Amino acid sequence: MSGHGDPHHEDFQLKDTNPLLGEQWPKGAGGPARPSGGGGGGGLAGWLGVDKPSSTYDLVEQMFFLYVRVVKAKDLPPNPITGSPMDPYVEVRLGNYKGTTRHFERRANPEWDQVFAFSKSRVQSNAVEVFLKDREMLGRDDYVGKVVFDLAEVPTRVPPDSPLAPQWYRLEDRRRAADFKVRGELMLAVWIGTQADEAFPEAWHSDAATVRGEGVASVRSKAYVSPKLWYLRVNVIEAQDVQPRQPPRAPEVFVKAQVGPQILKTSVVPAPTLNPRWNEDLVFVVAEPFEEQLVLTVEDRVSPSKDDLLGRVTLPLTLFEKRLDHRPFVQSRWFDLERFGVGAALEGGETRRELRFASRVHLRACLEGAYHVMDESTMYISDTRPTARQLWRPPVGVLEVGMLGAAGLQPMKTRDGRGATDAYCVAKYGQKWVRTRTMIGTFNPTWNEQYTWEVFDPCTVITIAVFDNCHLGTNNSTSRDARIGKIRIRLSTLETDRVYTHSYPLIVLKPSGVKKTGELRLAVRFTCLSLVNMVHLYTQPLLPKMHYLHPFTVTQLDALRYQAMGIVAARLGRAEPPLRREVVEYMLDVESHMWSMRRSKANFFRAVSLFSGAAAAARWFNDVCLWKNVATTALVHVLLLILIWYPELILPTVFLYMFMIGLWNYRRRPRHPPHMDTKLSWAEAAHPDELDEEFDTFPTTRQHDVVRMRYDRLRSVAGRIQTVVGDMATQGERLMSLLSWRDPRATCLFVFFCLIAAIVLYVTPFKVVALVAGLYLLRHPRFRSRLPSVPSNFFRRLPSRADSML
Repeated sequence: MSGHGDPHHEDFQLKDTNPLLGEQWPKGAGGPARPSGGGGGGGLAGWLGVDKPSSTYDLVEQMFFLYVRVVKAKDLPPNPITGSPMDPYVEVRLGNYKGTTRHFERRANPEWDQVFAFSKSRVQSNAVEVFLKDREMLGRDDYVGKVVFDLAEVPTRVPPDSPLAPQWYRLEDRRRAADFKVRGELMLAVWIGTQADEAFPEAWHSDAATVRGEGVASVRSKAYVSPKLWYLRVNVIEAQDVQPRQPPRAPEVFVKAQVGPQILKTSVVPAPTLNPRWNEDLVFVVAEPFEEQLVLTVEDRVSPSKDDLLGRVTLPLTLFEKRLDHRPFVQSRWFDLERFGVGAALEGGETRRELRFASRVHLRACLEGAYHVMDESTMYISDTRPTARQLWRPPVGVLEVGMLGAAGLQPMKTRDGRGATDAYCVAKYGQKWVRTRTMIGTFNPTWNEQYTWEVFDPCTVITIAVFDNCHLGTNNSTSRDARIGKIRIRLSTLETDRVYTHSYPLIVLKPSGVKKTGELRLAVRFTCLSLVNMVHLYTQPLLPKMHYLHPFTVTQLDALRYQAMGIVAARLGRAEPPLRREVVEYMLDVESHMWSMRRSKANFFRAVSLFSGAAAAARWFNDVCLWKNVATTALVHVLLLILIWYPELILPTVFLYMFMIGLWNYRRRPRHPPHMDTKLSWAEAAHPDELDEEFDTFPTTRQHDVVRMRYDRLRSVAGRIQTVVGDMATQGERLMSLLSWRDPRATCLFVFFCLIAAIVLYVTPFKVVALVAGLYLLRHPRFRSRLPSVPSNFFRRLPSRADSML
């Protein structure tokens, strides 16, 4: 579904689903598996399910797997031809599916410790066969022996039971199976389990049997942790005895600081001097473990196009102390600078460069632990904790997400002349990222994997996206995983202890228009651990105190966020399997600050829609003035007389009216989380030229240099205007959400506040209320806190329709 004016808009809506959540366990859980002679005749009776009390894996549909753990072998015979130890490997076969271990060269007692998982839905045999083979360089691999297990005799393992103990099994000779000639022994464990089994993430899966080589690692499910980020604040105070390269000339000095790819500079001292002073802060983003170093260089601005290096110092980041509060001062230190000088000539005419003392620089540097390092947009923030663990509050809830599967995915690439999709799902909340296994070659993948996060603030957002895996081969390092779609869920819009089972539309925007690429089926549950702590959070600032006591500028935050995203992408890209840069950037909305005519229109109409209520009220009042309804006009006259005669009833009446509206809206409260809204995002009506502009590179690819400069400047300025308009719309939508029950806890608090305020104002004289309010507003600055007020904190935590923006 693409283009604008799509008549089938319902395809972009949220849909209710009825998955069979909970656990169904097979019968016949018994002792260790017993090998059978020729495949057994028990059929699949052991796979029939019965009810069992649910466990932590109760938000997904249970999927059954036959697990085979190949541990090691011993007493293997030598190669009958060469007499040397064989090159053994194991092949596990179930019907048409077979998996192989790695092979060892000349090893009589090899150890593999590999697990194979065969899906129940694809079982085509009554027995699983385990073959031990000798790898041959030329010709066919030599068969050594085998062990066969009847599926009817395989036991069931129910977590959290301990893992099944492997046992030694004698290998049968294929040629004389009746004699049971011993040709070595194989240590195995065979059991039936579900995706809750500890062996599931690392197992070889029959669903991905076609993947070979390095691609095997990229199909497995994994959990990742974002690196611990710090703000490094370097206060460059002054330098002393700066020696210019041309002595008669006093240098125009500035300091350049570099941490990895991040480079910042101080201003140039306007008056030439040998003892320049700056007292400027340079802030960087660094990650533990601290692999980079701080490189400071003092340079002389000789001309607008030439800078001379006067001195340099390299400092390890471990040298700086960690600041955990808003202490105004950190101990400053002097550091000696070194510079390159020309020494004696070496043999052969080469010039030797030696380091010698140049001058020194005065610094005050520290690692800020009381800030939250931004690596995602504040509109969709998933974590508000400061860097230092000592400052963390206890968790207030638990978020559980069951990634059931997807349906109706579109072909994302071509394989063997046909469209194909190898989909996997990624979720990000807080510092924890999770990635499901890749389902190969299906447009309706079923993952049925469940993940859990601790929640420290309910006014946060979890982001879930689906990608197409383009790294299943060995020679595709330049490929990029394709985006299939993304959704966001704000936790504060969820009722506690309720399981939400919905199918979310996956929507992407392309130069050709908006397109639905499938549907994502999820089961979500938000559990409250402490209602008191959660309610208390609504009165606290969203970010740590340091963001308000010593705030960064908007420009600084944008630059620091961009650097933080780069560090997170680089670190997660070094994991195995890597979470690639294109995935991390899409999850963190790296392009959200770029100019887009479509987003600007969407934000403008969001703001316009806020005034629709005021316009409706104005029309109603105009009708009253025109006596279009006599009864209504008469009631307004009576109300006007009462309020003028008793002005102290104005505020109580307003609060009581809002209380009644809140109660009335409770019946029509939203029953499902918000989702991506193509109409709200102005995606369906976007002009092709606007989409071409949105997908244009930055800087633009236009040919003329002047046009490029002006165009980029316009986009930069317009992007900031777009953000301001969006913020205005967000504030208005937060005001509207006070009584909408979009955030049930916040609306409940506000409704009860209205009731209490109405009662207090009824029993308190209006003059007293006005006096107290006036004195409070005019109070002395010493009685004011630098932190936001409780009403401001409460208001900033309210949800808005920004959660539904593409």
